[in-house]
Amino acid sequence: MKTDNRKLARIVTALRGRRIAVVGDFMLDRYVWGTAERLSPEGPVPVVDFMNESQALGGAGNVAANLTALGAAVLSFGVVGEDEPGRAIRECLVTAGMTTKGLLADPSRITTVKTRIIARQHQIVRVDRERREPLSRAVEESFIRRIKAALGRLDALVISDYDKGVVTDALADRVLTECHRRGVPVLVKPKTTRLFAYRGATAIVCNAKEAGFFVTRHLDDDESIGEAGRALLAHFGCSAVVITRGGKGLNVFEDTVPRGFHVPATSSEVTYARVGQTGVDHASHGRQVFDVTGAGDTVLSVLALAVAARAPMRDAAVLANVGAGVVVGKLGTSTITPGELLAAVRDFA
Repeated sequence: MKTDNRKLARIVTALRGRRIAVVGDFMLDRYVWGTAERLSPEGPVPVVDFMNESQALGGAGNVAANLTALGAAVLSFGVVGEDEPGRAIRECLVTAGMTTKGLLADPSRITTVKTRIIARQHQIVRVDRERREPLSRAVEESFIRRIKAALGRLDALVISDYDKGVVTDALADRVLTECHRRGVPVLVKPKTTRLFAYRGATAIVCNAKEAGFFVTRHLDDDESIGEAGRALLAHFGCSAVVITRGGKGLNVFEDTVPRGFHVPATSSEVTYARVGQTGVDHASHGRQVFDVTGAGDTVLSVLALAVAARAPMRDAAVLANVGAGVVVGKLGTSTITPGELLAAVRDFA
């Protein structure tokens, strides 16, 4: 499909200041960095010599961080434990320029932490610390009240569900119903265990594997992707379905044009460091969304902001595709700035 770079650039400039709420599973991503030069005598595993460690917002928090980096005014709604990782998430939110008012602390829960051990830029192992029980009825009611109280100030709402217990069927149904009543667009990253909770969303965003789970078949070509997209439109009763396909770009299906359209992978093979620089070879064939850490969150974030700016879904999807192409060039959970997005639009769109 033909892309109007100038139109996309205008959308990028319209993103700043949009008011977006992010509801979902806020997690902490921790990274242990080191080098690995030898194997352990205790077993066939590498010995990692520690160099340093870092942490970042993960899960719904990464969506919020992406939105903030793009200039949005973000309200974060999540539930964490009364523990050190929960306090670290609050610190990360404040550091990124976000408020913590929407973050509830539940002493009966533990905060989800994903610890990645990385040696020479390669991930060796990931350790997850979490529990997935649904919220108690009292906590859920308090949480829903907080979300509803903020809806009158929003341009859009994002539900980022990682199946850690925060997003329940009841919460999704009540929040979507109230958003529909108020005319607030809702974009959802669904979890495969939740089949009916997101009916009426503005857009459902999932990858090909998740879409295949919903339609109970493997999606291995354009025809199967098309059938799945149309089936999911009906299944979720939503306005649009976006299916990301890694190196094959993404597909979008709308209720007004159920046949859908394909946004191909960008045709330029460049490293992140060269985005926006001169001398980019546009004749080569390259990579796009590889579903590495955070790429799906970037698609969801850029798409939500573009929809909040009242961009057509087709243009919003192209812009989201471009944004993810920048993030896959960064190691670890990453965000994208308006300047990076604008440079990528000029280079790749």
